[in-house]
This record gives sequence, C-alpha cells and structure tokens, in this order.
Amino acid sequence: MLNVGLTGGIASGKSTVARMLADKGALLIDFDELAHSVEEPDRPAWREILRHFGPEFLRPDRTIDRRKLGAVVFADRGKLELLNRLVHPAVVAEWRRRMDEIGKRRPDAIVLSDIPLLIEAGFRPLVDLVVLVHLSPEEQVSRLMKRDGYGRQEALQRLASQMPIDEKLPLADIVVRNDGSPEQTGVQVEALWEELKQREELRRAAAG
Repeated sequence: MLNVGLTGGIASGKSTVARMLADKGALLIDFDELAHSVEEPDRPAWREILRHFGPEFLRPDRTIDRRKLGAVVFADRGKLELLNRLVHPAVVAEWRRRMDEIGKRRPDAIVLSDIPLLIEAGFRPLVDLVVLVHLSPEEQVSRLMKRDGYGRQEALQRLASQMPIDEKLPLADIVVRNDGSPEQTGVQVEALWEELKQREELRRAAAG
C-alpha cells in the first residue's frame, strides 16, 4: 500500500483536501481523531495528562477540555512539548495498529494520514511521501480567527506554535496551493490523486 502523509499549517485547509482525497478512494487516518481516542478517560495518555496538568482541565464528564488546555500549552512552548511527549507515543502506536489492519485487508490501498505536526514531531520517516497544503501565514491567521472565533493575538499564538509553513515547502514531495478558489484546489487534488494512483501502481509492479 502507498503510505502518504498529509500536512500543512493550522487553518491551511488540510482537512478539506483530506476529505476530497477520501471521496476519491483514499483511506484516511486522522491524527487529531487518534489523539482524541488515546485521551479518552482512564486511558494511559489521559492519566499522564491529568498527572502533569491537573484535574482543572477535566470537564464534568471527565473528558479533557482541549480548548482550555490548548490555551495554556500554546502560551508556553515547554508545556506544549510536554503534552506532545505524553500523547504522541500513544498516537503513533494506535496509528501503527490501524496501518497493520489496513495492510492485511487492503494491501493495494492508498492510505492518507492527516498529520498536523508531521514535520515538527519528526514523523517524516513514518510515511512514503509528504503532501503539503500551503496557505500564506496571513491568510492562515484570517481563517483561524473566522473558523474558531479567536482574537488576532490568540490566532498568532497558535500559528507561532508550529513551524512556519514556508519552511515546510522544501521538505514536501508534493504541494497543494490552497490560496485560490475551491475549484482551483479541486483541480490540484484531482491531479494529485492521479499521481498517487500511478505511484501505487509502480510500487506494486516493483514488488512483483
């Protein structure tokens, strides 16, 4: 199977591109969804977050208040790095489990892993190639404010927690530019899907 990593910057439109590719037949693994899963009450990552950050970040139903926790960790790089160290190993373990299942069931699949911190977290070796959804930083801030209701300062703070998107460009194998119309993005995704199918065909041929 072809193992594709999809990344971008916050509010870059990565999830939109992921849905488009899933509609075309890619099997999608969403790392944000995996993080939610491993942080469910009483799971090991949940216990570690509770131990290091305290019970004030729990909702009445004992789930983690991610927005409240995010406001703290995105204002303190050390705390953000600690949270990532607590959560990422569990997320990767769950990802490997799902990849193994897909490999047994669909060895010819194109698997798309939507990984926000693919480059920052050192996940590049996990995938065969990297697709980057690119958007200018100023447009990222504007979309983040509109999408999540953040003030400009909070949006800039969230953006600053990630590697600048322009620095990711030379590290990507394929770039989707998302600063045009939805139709223009769709044209690029169509071309990307055709390339991914060709790569998977070549991989199968090489494997015999």
